[in-house]
Amino acid sequence: MTAGDGGPDAGTTVRRFRLEAGVVVGRADGEVVRALGIPYAEAARFAPPVQVTRSGEPIDALWRAPAAPQLPPKLFDRLIGGDDLGTEESCQRLSVTAPADLGDGERLPVLVWIHGGGNVAGAGDLVHYDPRALVAEQRVVVVAVTYRLGMLGFLGDGADVQANLGLLDQLVALRWVRDNIAAFGGDPDLVTVFGQSSGADAIAHLMISDGAEGLFRRAVLQSAPLGVTMNRAAMTAAMLEAVGVLSRGVPVGEILALQPAAERAARGFGAASRMPFGVQAGFAPVPDAADMDRAWREAAPRVDVLIGSTLEETAVIVALVPALGSLFRLPVVGGLARRLIVTPSTRSMYETPAQHFVARHRAAGGRAHRYRMTWRPENNGYGAAHLTDLPLLLGTRDAWAGAALLGSADWADVDRRGRVVRQVWAEFARTGAVPDVPANDTIDFPPD
Repeated sequence: MTAGDGGPDAGTTVRRFRLEAGVVVGRADGEVVRALGIPYAEAARFAPPVQVTRSGEPIDALWRAPAAPQLPPKLFDRLIGGDDLGTEESCQRLSVTAPADLGDGERLPVLVWIHGGGNVAGAGDLVHYDPRALVAEQRVVVVAVTYRLGMLGFLGDGADVQANLGLLDQLVALRWVRDNIAAFGGDPDLVTVFGQSSGADAIAHLMISDGAEGLFRRAVLQSAPLGVTMNRAAMTAAMLEAVGVLSRGVPVGEILALQPAAERAARGFGAASRMPFGVQAGFAPVPDAADMDRAWREAAPRVDVLIGSTLEETAVIVALVPALGSLFRLPVVGGLARRLIVTPSTRSMYETPAQHFVARHRAAGGRAHRYRMTWRPENNGYGAAHLTDLPLLLGTRDAWAGAALLGSADWADVDRRGRVVRQVWAEFARTGAVPDVPANDTIDFPPD
């Protein structure tokens, strides 16, 4: 594996970290140090994770973590390009990136990244999620978590197959961070969890998960599809009936092959069917649906929140229905059609639920800020769509080169805007405040 693939090259400077979990061997990488693909949990198929508390031998943390088993992520590939990490069923790994010039006794804010992908795609160590700029510019420690997905992580009956396994993986990863992050210069009492799309939805549920109290102080919810994540019980029951009894002994490919049947069974269940795989209320570690509102109110004073979305989240539908792209480009009529399709769906799935989340949080005594990202990458055909916030936070010029989502945007412009976003995220992680913005305002950014 080459350095460009996330592995070491000739002359790599090795760095050793002494953790509660044992010795981890990472590497220096310019202005940052990295410890990649560290196991944080072990789990048999369909079983809850058990935290890795001690390793007798040094852990070589020199390569990016493999992705969880998944079907080819076609929408991701169309919008941002592919990244072949390989897959592994024992995927419970995390990667740490920290400043290379850490001072003795220095303790920095920690940001834990929970990736999106509809709970069926993606990985914590995708090259598009490289946190180098965020770490180097803002002097923070970033942890990227990989967890179980889809059939293996977000579909269970709670009896024969445990429900919410992906969420339980994330919870164990946060415990690992609490116990070990000081070895990398991170402050375990100053942890912010940030995530996009289904990752943001997971964070909303981690806020009310049994055993999560005290594991993080702040939460950034980027494009959380809160409008499609409630009232899922009947849909999940139909999905379980469609796939039948899941086996612990067959090749993982046979389990993945059942996913399309589950997705077909989810059709017709309203908004929830837009993200069929998700957190199941009433199964560990989350409360029953009837108790969630109360749980979020109780969590509000403990967790500061920054939540928001892009201006035209659902415009990525063009990637799924190319004919709409032609329609949207028509003079006059195209703009009207775009507004009629994209505006109401963005509002119902993302904006209005975020407004309600913030209002409840503040009413219960918590601090909350809401943002809206208005940047439209030039000539991308999607506008300020879902995923357009990602290159402003994570990834490098090389990682995003050729991504359809960025159109003809110049990377210097992306980076200029990204510096503003990265500063806002880091300042929120440090203080719970957003620079120069009153707590009750919605932030439209990044600026032109």
